[in-house]
Amino acid sequence: MQQVATEPRGEELSLAERAYRAIRDRLVMLEIRPGEPINEEQLAQSLGVGRTPVREALKRLQYERLIATYPRRGTFATDVNIIDLAHISEVRQELEPLAAAQAARRATTADRATLTALRGELASADSRRHDAADLMRLDLQVHRAIYAATHNPYLEDTLVRHDNLATRIWCLFIDRLSDMAGHVEEHGPLIEAIVAGDPDAATQLARGHVEGFERAIRAAI
Repeated sequence: MQQVATEPRGEELSLAERAYRAIRDRLVMLEIRPGEPINEEQLAQSLGVGRTPVREALKRLQYERLIATYPRRGTFATDVNIIDLAHISEVRQELEPLAAAQAARRATTADRATLTALRGELASADSRRHDAADLMRLDLQVHRAIYAATHNPYLEDTLVRHDNLATRIWCLFIDRLSDMAGHVEEHGPLIEAIVAGDPDAATQLARGHVEGFERAIRAAI
């Protein structure tokens, strides 16, 4: 199974952080299906960690609305509710353009190198070479790299959480979406604007991308 990962670079991750990121991405990509029970022991074994790091990870994931715990029933992956789309989009329409602009202003040399490498991957991201899940993983990587380039941990954290929820909705309807590659490739001009240090262009492109996401999902319902 492929992992998505992006966020912080360089530091040694704790076991709890590793468990959190791995379980989070399984939930986001619907590898753990909505409504599926969460088994701590099975997760610990599959990740090669103890149950304590998994338990710590699950506490964070509950806060992020990816899992829910019910008395006497257990812990489950949350359902994907299309009603949430409007609320999630409302937040992203305000914050994604802000993040793109700040990334264009603040991206370091390392950030620009990461984004440029992702731009190269986008160039080959067509439906003949990538399945839909691979495209979604690439989409997550691009978003997370842009958020990291803002160098605002509060903005980054907020957008990672909302993008995770949006991606779950996207994955739910993935079989009905006709142009996944086209949606993901839209990131190309956005990355170019950020790398070029053009916050105005980055703002407009990010806004258009979020609006296009909501239109595509509503058309697929």
